[in-house]
Formats: sequence, C-alpha cells, structure tokens
Amino acid sequence: MHYFRRSRRFICGAMITLGLLGGAHAQTAPGQLQMRSLAATCAACHGTEGNAVQGETMVRLAGLPKDYFVLQMLAFREGKRPATVMHQISKGYTPEQIEAMATYFAAKNTSSKN
Repeated sequence: MHYFRRSRRFICGAMITLGLLGGAHAQTAPGQLQMRSLAATCAACHGTEGNAVQGETMVRLAGLPKDYFVLQMLAFREGKRPATVMHQISKGYTPEQIEAMATYFAAKNTSSKN
C-alpha cells in the first residue's frame, strides 16, 4: 500500500515537473517542429514551404531575406502596409514567432518543394 502511494506521488511529481519544463520551453524560441507548424499556416495563400504557385500574385516567402520578412510583418501589424487580410493575420503572431518564421523562410530554397 505504501509503495502505491509513493509511486503515485512520484508520477504526479514527474508530471508536474514535465509540465513546468514544457511551459518553460514554450516561452523560448520555437523548435524546428514549431517553426514548420508556423510556416504551414502560410501555405494556403503562399504555397507549401512558402513556394507560391508561379504566375500567381501571392508573394513567394521561400528565400525572402529574414530582415525583409520581419519588417513587412511588422508593417502589416502596425497598419503601415495596406493588405486585404495580412494586417489581421500578422497580429496573431508574437514577435518571436515572426522572427522564427523569417528564419525558416529565409533558409528555404525558392525551388524547394520539401
């Protein structure tokens, strides 16, 4: 009986610790999987991995310089760049998420489909 109580306390303690570590991790820079997930939110309009369909009017995000991407997203957020929906979409991302997406897309080759 004591063994069961100790085991249950250990498991609960481990779960709490993992939860706290997970929470701390969520506040740090996004990992590779998180960056891919963020980038995937752009795919509906800007194409898979930021490779917009050739001949379309959407901006190709793959290969854009990081600083340019960040500046444009901030301009959308602040209403300094006119947009149909990007001014609202950009407000849904934290500055850290925008930086992560900028890094992700800057590293993508414009001809890459992966």
